[in-house]
Amino acid sequence: MQLRKAKGPPQAKDESEEPQSIASQCSNTFAKKGKKHWTLNCSPKVGHQSGLWGAIRTRCFFVFGNGLYCMDLFVVTLASLLAGFVDAIVGGGGLVLMPALFATFPGAAPATLFGTNKGASVWGTGLATWQYSRKVALPWRALAGAAVAALVAALAGAWVVTQISPQYLRQALPVLLLLLLAYTLSKKDLGRTHAPRFKGRLETAVLCAIGAAIGFYDGFFGPGTGSFFVFLLVRVAGYDFLNASASAKLLNTASNLAALMLFSLTDHVWWHFVLAMALANMVGSLAGTYLALKHGTGFVRVGFMVVVSALILKTAWDAFLR
Repeated sequence: MQLRKAKGPPQAKDESEEPQSIASQCSNTFAKKGKKHWTLNCSPKVGHQSGLWGAIRTRCFFVFGNGLYCMDLFVVTLASLLAGFVDAIVGGGGLVLMPALFATFPGAAPATLFGTNKGASVWGTGLATWQYSRKVALPWRALAGAAVAALVAALAGAWVVTQISPQYLRQALPVLLLLLLAYTLSKKDLGRTHAPRFKGRLETAVLCAIGAAIGFYDGFFGPGTGSFFVFLLVRVAGYDFLNASASAKLLNTASNLAALMLFSLTDHVWWHFVLAMALANMVGSLAGTYLALKHGTGFVRVGFMVVVSALILKTAWDAFLR
């Protein structure tokens, strides 16, 4: 998709219209003029207040005095909490958060909702990486190169999607995910034992290839990125599901960071929502990581199959029924 400058959420057209959220009432942008003068520009329904204190009072009214805004914030924050929980175990948090964002802000630009999603989820995956690293011995040297490869490839994929449409992937994705699930179910011992197939530079090269391939896919299209990372680390690198999930978090953080950089540069992130969503995502991430570490590989394997099954249903609906 072609990304364009979007200074903020959609504006309400006139005073008679019922805004969908505070996002449609105010740009929430503090415009600094000179050294001491700040303004906050809002629609006529909210009004205009000059000065830093006026801007702060107006903003506090939005947070505490506007029930509609609070409800929007509550819904997307709760969704971010659950998304962080799912993401920390095996990936797939976007299945929860993206539908919530689209349902809450149906008139917003898709790129802005994707950017807001990345702004929240990158903190949860980053925290999950740190939590896993305290209990799981990660191959940091190999993963560092793979993370860089994922970040660069995700930027490349995001650029390519501005040149060509990923539409052809939409119908192929549910079929690919179905094959992935069938293979996992047919191999009862897949991912139950941690037995890395590669060492040293060869392991680094293999992980870099995985990071680059799935990182590019994340930038170009995106759904199921965490699941693809986990599956390839299990099937190709020989990791068990717990180690694969832990390693995938670092790679997914890198690809999410690349997307967030791109969306930020084009002003497609609602930072006033991201703060609360990121905190909730981190809380969910802590809970998900705790359960994964407590119950081990078998638990993560089951979570993987549940998430992939949900992805199949979601992507098939988008591709063939919507």
